[in-house]
Amino acid sequence: MLRDITLGQYYPADSVVHKLDPRVKLFATMIYIIALFTFRGILGFAIITGMLIFMIKISKVPFSYIVKGLKAIVVLLLITAVFNLVFTPTGTEYWHWGPFHLTSTGIMNAVLMTIRLIYLIIGTSLMTLTTTPNQLTDGLEKALSPLNRIHIPVHAIAMMMSIALRFIPILIEETDKIMKAQMARGADFEDGNLIQKAKSMVPLLIPLFVSAFRRADDLAMAMEARCYSGGEGRTKMKPLRYQGSDRKAYVILIAFLVLVIVARVLLRWPQ
Repeated sequence: MLRDITLGQYYPADSVVHKLDPRVKLFATMIYIIALFTFRGILGFAIITGMLIFMIKISKVPFSYIVKGLKAIVVLLLITAVFNLVFTPTGTEYWHWGPFHLTSTGIMNAVLMTIRLIYLIIGTSLMTLTTTPNQLTDGLEKALSPLNRIHIPVHAIAMMMSIALRFIPILIEETDKIMKAQMARGADFEDGNLIQKAKSMVPLLIPLFVSAFRRADDLAMAMEARCYSGGEGRTKMKPLRYQGSDRKAYVILIAFLVLVIVARVLLRWPQ
């Protein structure tokens, strides 16, 4: 299960998406999320699905590798679907027992929210899979640079996000090693009820927290030894500059959002 988490991991490939400016990919992710929770009807769903398939195709990231990250959120998807399914009292009612209702609107909401969450994970994973943490940091810092005028520490925020993304695969690997070591000593993380499983996680969480704090302390000492003092006066070895492909990507993204909005407002068939 831990090996299936793709968030924060980078998949190297020679594609158009990999070569785009990180600011474009951050903007694309924001537009995609807005469109994903804005669309209504089959036409809007078809536009978003087509755009997602197109982006996966040109990114050259294997679809099986992207979908692998969905295994880690199966429980979240099931909980979301069940809550929408049985706690929506509106619509045509098929079954009723106490506070629970099975209605046509509940079924529609459960299916729609599940699809939105799946598409959300796939779309956001595509950004991290095609962008290195350093590129994400530079893009975020450059995009938010106007906030420096009102004394918001943009560089510190971007640095914290970069470090957090870097730590995700490291902590996953560390967790896997600790789990294997504990299982070799007789620990059981699979059997038992919910309370027993929670208790069995204690021998895993304590060494994981110790390892995380140790790594954070080593990183702080390394940054201090290199005289790191924030972003004031720092320059970039490779400054970000927009290329022709980046401008074309902006046009495509804006056209995509307009299509989704038009499909929602004017062409909402069927509901």
